[in-house]
Amino acid sequence: MTYTSTKVLTFDDFIAQYGDNPRYELIDGELRDMEPTGPHEAVTGQSIGYMFGEILRSRRNWIVPKNCLIKPPAMAATALRPDAIVLDEAKLSQEPIVCNGSTIQLVVEVVSTNWQDDYARKVEKYALLDIPEYWIVDYLGIGGIAFIGKPKQPTFTVCQLIGDTYEQQLFRLGESIRSPTFPELQLRLDDIIPRY
Repeated sequence: MTYTSTKVLTFDDFIAQYGDNPRYELIDGELRDMEPTGPHEAVTGQSIGYMFGEILRSRRNWIVPKNCLIKPPAMAATALRPDAIVLDEAKLSQEPIVCNGSTIQLVVEVVSTNWQDDYARKVEKYALLDIPEYWIVDYLGIGGIAFIGKPKQPTFTVCQLIGDTYEQQLFRLGESIRSPTFPELQLRLDDIIPRY
């Protein structure tokens, strides 16, 4: 991910210039070019596959859209595009931009060079939206030591909203991931990381 401009954009500016381009998001007025790589997209796709399988198995009225733009209501210069998102179809409005956090069941961010956003800024923003669960998939183990520990290694972080703050649980290779949203999910980080 790269920062593409020093000019601060408003939400309306962002929508006018980049709203239809899923490659960009806006965080606190800063334009982000997400530049997804092949391995990043593979991890995202595998994560979506496991989530979708659980949605079908449990017969929930949830969807996993291909692209989604989130506008936190209190933030005039932020438009987030999570790598994956689970939405409650019954609570969806007809608007193309999700502004109501109660619609969102879970968000997933696959870490790349923007790890500071995923571990800090987005944790705060998703908590403000009252999103009950947030996954941070750091398949390369590049996040800061304060977030993934030492020695650095691939880490899957499940953030569960308790009150207005996320409690975080870290999972490493070989460990079964526990998800409050999908309590019967059978998933390990090993299952979604690229095999090449």
